[in-house]
Amino acid sequence: MQTTESAGASTDPLAAAKSLRLREAWLLVATFLVAVAGLIYELIAATLSSYLLGDSVRQFSYVIGVFLSSMGLGAWLSRYVERPMAGFVWAQILLGIAGGFMAPAVFLTFAWMESVSLPLYGLLITVGLLSGLEIPLIARVLKDIGAPEFRFENVLSVDYIGALVASLAFPLLIIPHLGLMAGSLAFGALNLGVAGLSLWIFRRDTSRAQLGVWAIALLVTLVALWQAERLVSVTESNLFEDDIILSEATPYQQITVTRYRDRTRLFLDYSIQFDSLDEYRYHESLVHPAMSLAPRRKSVLILGGGDGMAAREVLRWAEVDEVTLVDLDPRVTELFRDHPDLSPLNHGSLSDPRLEIKNVDAWRFVEGSSAVYDVIIIDLPDPKNLALSKLYSRQFYGTLVERLSAQGIMVTQAGSPLFAREAFWSINATLQSSRNPQAPGAGLSTQPYHAYLPSFGDWGFVLASPQKPASTRLGLPVNLAAELKYLTPEVWQAAQVFDPQSGPTPVAVNTVQSHALVGYYLDGWARWFE
Repeated sequence: MQTTESAGASTDPLAAAKSLRLREAWLLVATFLVAVAGLIYELIAATLSSYLLGDSVRQFSYVIGVFLSSMGLGAWLSRYVERPMAGFVWAQILLGIAGGFMAPAVFLTFAWMESVSLPLYGLLITVGLLSGLEIPLIARVLKDIGAPEFRFENVLSVDYIGALVASLAFPLLIIPHLGLMAGSLAFGALNLGVAGLSLWIFRRDTSRAQLGVWAIALLVTLVALWQAERLVSVTESNLFEDDIILSEATPYQQITVTRYRDRTRLFLDYSIQFDSLDEYRYHESLVHPAMSLAPRRKSVLILGGGDGMAAREVLRWAEVDEVTLVDLDPRVTELFRDHPDLSPLNHGSLSDPRLEIKNVDAWRFVEGSSAVYDVIIIDLPDPKNLALSKLYSRQFYGTLVERLSAQGIMVTQAGSPLFAREAFWSINATLQSSRNPQAPGAGLSTQPYHAYLPSFGDWGFVLASPQKPASTRLGLPVNLAAELKYLTPEVWQAAQVFDPQSGPTPVAVNTVQSHALVGYYLDGWARWFE
């Protein structure tokens, strides 16, 4: 086996110079490629953890911290690698395996064992260690081959450019077009491609053992990539008990729709959003008390509710002239407007000429709007992370109430008063403490209530208004009352009564500074189900 220096030697000065330029250029290209792959693995791990472990802000923070510290350890360990090019090739082969199979391994473990922390963080640490080896080893190889213009800052610059490309490509290209499973395997193949070209360009500095392991790893990875859709199907068939009729990753979330006979269920990021067997209990409870108690209901704003179910209930009211539905993910509203199996669930509400869809962030929409609404319906996901918690904050409610007419009413879904009791009452307290434009120094008037949903258990809602409604009686039009399957005046009266286990309890107000709600929510559900 020859050394790097002897491999570069040649009796032909022109050939030697050409070989040197090739090696130098390839090492800089390799730096760019491995930087892209490394950050993609980090983003895949962070996305997996937020999907499967919840609280995306916390999980992203953990993943970044663990990954960067592992990279630092890997960089320190690089000093013990005697042959830098051979070490770099081994790092690429192992990254192709550990990084490439990260998503398949984590998803399959979750599907079969419902536990992902150990494999996820184990693979993350492995990938971080191997990624930390790369730049120091490349820098040493460049020095060893005598690159005349080698500067360490050039290597770092290429590395940072690769990180930028990866951060842009991940949400715009990789998630929408490849998904996590195929994306993980594709970048594993990229690391193996870097290893393969390095084996050829520096063939005198590598071994047959490396070539054999590389060939086997590449073959297995390519087969897995070819069968990625089948791997996804196998995983999802274990994650979901019903047949999957739609599975799609968007830049915002993973959308999965399942069906068994006439039963359809929607999952976002693997968390159930509705079950067609009982969704009417939720949506009738969410919409009709606010619509009934509001003196006017000509203009309605719905935040969230991209499935169109809340809009379906709003449009039952003949007085409604216009509905604005604000949902961040355009793919959700597109599917529930156009998909032949999904649009009938909302009675085609998203195609109603009275309804306008705005695919923007709820906070940004409210801040930028000057419209005034008679009823505002907040049908947003549970506040399980900081990004969602801000939409349940005193600051957001204070801005939102500016969009409410003088006698208008707004309502929010507020989670389970049984499973997450403190979170529910924190939302109520936050609304009560929010600024009331009609009574400076006073908060909003609220009415908490709840309903039983077989799919979710006891579920709560909170009505809020600058003025206390003139009547608390549910005044449903006769024809509408006949159409409803669940909500009646008697059910409404019972819904306002809470038992001692789910009733009011001392809680903190949720603000964008404190985010007390996230802790209440996570602790409450963990108490019951972990």
